[in-house]
Amino acid sequence: MTLSLQPSSYAHSVDHARLRWRWCDFDTLGVHDLQAIYRARLQVFVIEQQCVYQDVDGADALSFHLAAWSDEHPAVMPWAYARVVQPGVKYAEPSIGRVLTTDVARGTGLGRELVRRAIAHCRETYPGQGIRISAQSRLERFYGGFGFVAQGEPYLEDGIAHTEMLLPSA
Repeated sequence: MTLSLQPSSYAHSVDHARLRWRWCDFDTLGVHDLQAIYRARLQVFVIEQQCVYQDVDGADALSFHLAAWSDEHPAVMPWAYARVVQPGVKYAEPSIGRVLTTDVARGTGLGRELVRRAIAHCRETYPGQGIRISAQSRLERFYGGFGFVAQGEPYLEDGIAHTEMLLPSA
């Protein structure tokens, strides 16, 4: 799971109230939305973080997708995005992954709002279950602020140090 927290030159122009948040399962995502989501994921993870990996991993079809959209975004990509993978696909618990904010939204608090909404969705959709993530190790403190606790030692995933973390059931 990755969240880019770098400041953006657009940071002061983001009006969170004007964003449209949308949850979809894979079958209700439109092809244009899916293309925009893949474009955002490639921009952040492959191009900006220079991480060559198999992004389309088969889990998208077994996930819910959360994106914050704005008609004012010049690149027609979501400003923020995360997926919630069903229990039993990656882990026994539901998992939040592919967490990102695009350049236009960095440094605005939108990443925190995104993770808050993803956790709330997991709690509502999968009550009584914890939430497991694979976080970039540099973001342990960020996710710790939501109650996630590191599980085990850091490991390399796609050449980047990651830490498995668990948010216990509520």
